[in-house]
Amino acid sequence: MDKVGSLRAFVKVVESGGFAEAGRQLRLSRSAISKYIADLEGSLGVQLLNRTTRHASPTEIGQRYFERAVVILSEIEAADQAVTQAQSAPRGLLRVNAPMSFGTMRLGPVLADFMAAYPELQLQLVLSDDLLDPVQDGFDVTLRIAELESSSLIARKIMPVGRMICASPDYLARHGTPKHPQDLREHASLTYGFLLTGNQWKLTGRDGDHWIQPAWSLCVNNAEVLRDAAIKGRGLALLPDFIAADALRKGELRTVLDDYSAPPLALYAVYPPTRHLSVKVRLFIDFLVERFGREDEAGAKTRKGRA
Repeated sequence: MDKVGSLRAFVKVVESGGFAEAGRQLRLSRSAISKYIADLEGSLGVQLLNRTTRHASPTEIGQRYFERAVVILSEIEAADQAVTQAQSAPRGLLRVNAPMSFGTMRLGPVLADFMAAYPELQLQLVLSDDLLDPVQDGFDVTLRIAELESSSLIARKIMPVGRMICASPDYLARHGTPKHPQDLREHASLTYGFLLTGNQWKLTGRDGDHWIQPAWSLCVNNAEVLRDAAIKGRGLALLPDFIAADALRKGELRTVLDDYSAPPLALYAVYPPTRHLSVKVRLFIDFLVERFGREDEAGAKTRKGRA
C-alpha cells in the first residue's frame, strides 16, 4: 500500500468534503481516491469516513487520525523542502580525486575561484596517480586523463589533452633527431607505463599508423618526472601538452616527429550513476568545463594563428 498517497487522499477528502473534489484537486480519478481510502481503512481495521452519495465526513476516530495525518504530511513536505534548498544552495563535503600533475599544475590554481563561488561547500582534493575506485574510495568526482574503457560509471569530457614526443636539445645533438617513427627503436625512451597501450607508442602520419615499442630507460606513472628526465637529456618522452608547454617555451625541450601524431587523450570527470546528480557535483563539473574548455578554445585559436 502507498501509505503516503493514502494519507494525502484521506486528508484531501476530509478537507474538501467529498471524493470527487479530492480527486479533482489531486488530479486523480474518483475511483483512485476510493481505493486509497479503502486501503487505508483496511490496513487500520477501522472506518475513517462517513459516506453519503455527495459528501464524506470523518468519524470520531477519523477526525483524530486526520489531525495526526496533517502533521505527518507537513513534516514530509518540510523534509522535501529542506532537500530542495540543500540542492539549490550547495553545502557539505565534496570529495574529488585527480592526477598528481594535473592537480598541481592546472586544477590547483583555479580551485580558489570555485571555493569563492560556493563558500558553504567543503572541498577535499586527493591527488594520486593510482587508479583509485571512485565508488569504493568514496569520491564524488574523479578526474582522469585517459582513453576511457567502458564501465558502469558516467564520464563527461572536460577537454582534449594532446601529446607530443619531446627531447632536450642536448640529447638530440648527441643522438640525432628521429625522422620516422621506426627511428625511435634506436633511441632511449622515457615511458608512462600505466596507459591501456602499455609501453607502446602509436603514431599516425600520412603513411599510416605505426606501433612502436622503444627500449625504455625509465618507466614511471608521473609525467612531470618524465619531463624532468627528458630535460636532463636522458631520452625521448611522449608528454601531454600541458606538461611539456613551459619547457618548450623555455627551449629546454623540442618536439620531434611533428608530421606524426599520437592519439589524443582527454580529461574526463567520472562519477557514479545516480538518478539525480547532486547539485554540488554538477556545479563542480560545469565549472571545470567552463574554465578549461575556455582555455582550450583560446589555445586552439593561438595555435591556428601561428599555423
